[in-house]
Amino acid sequence: MALITLSGLTTYPIKSAAGISLNQAQVTDRGLLHDRRWMVCDRNGTFLTQRKFPKMALIRVAVDDTLHLNILGADSALALPLLAPDTDEIIVDIWGDSCLARPMGHDAAQWLSDFLGVDCQLVYMPEMTHRTVDHGRFEAPNSFSDAYPFLLISEASLADLNGRLEQPVPMNRFRPNLVIKGCDAFAEDTWRQIKIGNIVFDVAKACSRCSVPGVEQTTGEQGKEPLKTLATYRRWEHAIWFGQNLIAQSEGTLNVGDTVEILA
Repeated sequence: MALITLSGLTTYPIKSAAGISLNQAQVTDRGLLHDRRWMVCDRNGTFLTQRKFPKMALIRVAVDDTLHLNILGADSALALPLLAPDTDEIIVDIWGDSCLARPMGHDAAQWLSDFLGVDCQLVYMPEMTHRTVDHGRFEAPNSFSDAYPFLLISEASLADLNGRLEQPVPMNRFRPNLVIKGCDAFAEDTWRQIKIGNIVFDVAKACSRCSVPGVEQTTGEQGKEPLKTLATYRRWEHAIWFGQNLIAQSEGTLNVGDTVEILA
């Protein structure tokens, strides 16, 4: 059997903004460290994403002891403390889940509102907030990700898709946390439990795709591909499927190059 390894690690601190590629990442009870702990929402608390605001792809993020934001190709930057100001929490809505979040303050709200052209704000999910995976289907906690804390895609699956496209697309169109190599295309569809390094993951369900993979992540422009082509061979049950959603059984550390073992 071919050796399957972890070839990519990405965390997305702000939901629907650009990701950060890592060589090593800490697995927490809500996903990779910092992954989607911040979210942009309107003044009513409803979340905003690239689905309606594709230019959110141009928001670049860096995290050290500060949250750094900038716009790709523009002279606009903002630095914020990692933790939100000690203000009252607000109720935010994400896919019908109502949960507590803490606003990151006026400067963040004004910076994002100016860029997106809509009155919005940046919020943080504090430790006290409890949002469960897949809207309560599992008891495991989650961040502001759509429904699951981890998304896995194999390099072979993307290569299969790119072999059908006139213009290949990069992996970042699909925003996975975990990329693997060494398996056949869509082998991940058959897995139920895997081990990466020392961490066991349950493969919960396939990922149904929205319009976001059609957003070119370096321009913020929306297109029809690769979803148009994916729909010709990865469409069933009224959805287009690409990648697998995972739940970690424990915390720990992942490293690019870790061996992937298929347990079930």
